[in-house]
Amino acid sequence: MARQNLRIWAAVATGIVAVLAAVAALALPRLLGQAGERTTAPPAAPSEAAPSAGIPTATQPATPGGSTGATAPPSTPGGPAPSSAPGVPPPASRAATLLASMSLEQRVGQVMMVSSPVTGPDAAILDALRRLHVGNVFLKGRTTAGAAAVAGVVAALKAEATPAATLGVGQFVATDQEGGQVQILRGPGFSEIPTALAQGGMDPGALRAAAAVWGRELAAAGVNVNLAPVMDTVPSAAFAPQNAPIGRFQREYGYTAQAVSAHGLAFAQGMADAGVAATAKHFPGLGRVTANTDTSAGVTDSVTGRHDPYVAPFADGVRSGVPWMMISNARYSAIDPGNDAVFSPTVIQGMLRGDLGFRGIVVSDDLCDAVQLSGVAAEDRGTGFLAAGGTMVLCTNAQLAPRVWQGMVDRAKTDPAFARTVDAAALAVLEAKDRAGLLPR
Repeated sequence: MARQNLRIWAAVATGIVAVLAAVAALALPRLLGQAGERTTAPPAAPSEAAPSAGIPTATQPATPGGSTGATAPPSTPGGPAPSSAPGVPPPASRAATLLASMSLEQRVGQVMMVSSPVTGPDAAILDALRRLHVGNVFLKGRTTAGAAAVAGVVAALKAEATPAATLGVGQFVATDQEGGQVQILRGPGFSEIPTALAQGGMDPGALRAAAAVWGRELAAAGVNVNLAPVMDTVPSAAFAPQNAPIGRFQREYGYTAQAVSAHGLAFAQGMADAGVAATAKHFPGLGRVTANTDTSAGVTDSVTGRHDPYVAPFADGVRSGVPWMMISNARYSAIDPGNDAVFSPTVIQGMLRGDLGFRGIVVSDDLCDAVQLSGVAAEDRGTGFLAAGGTMVLCTNAQLAPRVWQGMVDRAKTDPAFARTVDAAALAVLEAKDRAGLLPR
């Protein structure tokens, strides 16, 4: 009897366990699902206000050097992880690291280009390179001594890029090698370059090949920037003799914007093929004026507008990747009646940086000897150009360079916003020098 009772209770217990197991099997997934619904946050909806990664917005203004705020690329499934964790800034570039170790005086020196006699450095340029830490040189004058002699002059200038002067950062060495009457370097090793007007009669492909030869001649002599081509459009052959800065010297490639674009860009591309940076000039155009800003004051273009057809060659230059752009010293009353172009935020930031999207080096026309600027104190010329959005201050009078340099240093010491402007311009120069292999290794 006792054994029979035990068997009955064992069977009952087994049945109860089976029932409980079945109930648990049915209820547990539902319970776990409800728990998951309570503890797992729903995915966030995309924010309509958030900009797309990597696309600059209106709140990311271009710096004088042309770069915008960088956005880290998003990771892709199965792809490499981003180089920096979220919230951690990316490693500083070589240029930024170098900039951080520079004094204010050295930073200002990087945004200046001062002239040296093409026949050899004099006391004024040596003082600028050593005491003012000037980091860039323009070969001024005329020589027929040939490439070997010029290479010797450039080597002597480059020897001044010492750790004390520029932390060993190399120089941009520029000259005017347009052709015709505007050709600084002549003699053995340098071709006789025809005028731009004659170049305008060449097939663009042939002109590019010829310009590559001319560029290789510059590079062999140590010149890495050519302040050419002229991209100004002169309205007609009949008007050209009245156009003192361009047409009178046949510096124009033709009398339509299309001709200027085709041949000016061929010249620039030939220079690039040779490893020399071309400089499109004189934005937004000197083809319509009658006086020369180098020798006259009050030079004004009352015709050219912000979206003028004659701006098209410069826009084409930007699209083709021209790395430098020079700003005219003239005034454009239909664009900015209150400022010469080199001091105009409308011209530099609004048109060149904004409308055209240029992100390269913006160099001034000469700020030191130009009669057009004689009413502006030397100390205010570099500051005015940088504040308007420029990158590189060109001074073709080394005697006046200390005043231009001191004006920028003094303002940066008392004006934090201008100090940041100097930093942005100097960083743009150093980044361009890094691409050109001019930073110390």
